[in-house]
Amino acid sequence: MDTLRETLAHFPAITLGEMDKVALQSRVDTKYLVSLGDLPGVLADLADEYRVLEVGGQRGVRYRTLYFDTARLQFFHDHHNGRPRRCKVRMREYVGSGTCFLEVKRRTGRGSTDKRRMPIPALAETFTPEQAAFVALHAAPDGPLFPTLRNEFFRYTLVHQERVERITLDLSIAFSLGDRQAELPGICIAELKEGRTGHGSPFAARMHALPAPPTRFSKYCVGSTLLRPGIKANLFKPLLLRARKLGRAA
Repeated sequence: MDTLRETLAHFPAITLGEMDKVALQSRVDTKYLVSLGDLPGVLADLADEYRVLEVGGQRGVRYRTLYFDTARLQFFHDHHNGRPRRCKVRMREYVGSGTCFLEVKRRTGRGSTDKRRMPIPALAETFTPEQAAFVALHAAPDGPLFPTLRNEFFRYTLVHQERVERITLDLSIAFSLGDRQAELPGICIAELKEGRTGHGSPFAARMHALPAPPTRFSKYCVGSTLLRPGIKANLFKPLLLRARKLGRAA
């Protein structure tokens, strides 16, 4: 991680205010699974293409997330079963900034992602009436929601100098469920977020050359697979094997 930090030190900074024009709440996402050992080489000469988000003089932010699902894990099973329209409900804290949101992230039938969110005071295991109404409007679950997984990770955000494009690099990924815990050391979940698909992303070209093919990686589903023995998770097991292999190579 020190080498990655040194590499990103050569990138110019962008502030949260400047990043507003590429908020990309409606977007197309492409995820990649990368060994941490490969990342510095991937990013080494991209400093002329991207800026890195800096908040309060710090590059990178720690996130804490609390996921919600129904008693029968509707959102997990919708993802596992490949439903084209599905969603996740989560509370997310941006540690150190005093910012926290309730979010509904929806996968549309056209393959794009739509995210709706509202500010909240802090992570909580129950919804206020206003929060419950927000979730009912945007997620339409088939039953009451309960907290089902906690997740922490560290994120760097890169913003292209000209294209409507962002990249998030998620590291130090950890999960907890009650007294059970799991980690995914040595890997990065990189996500390219664009207003529309198309050729021209320098980062996507690097992933193609690595090679690191696009992959589907849901932190909620992977964490649930790790911490819920016996859950139906055939779809995610090959992904976990690959993540562990990449982590050992870091």
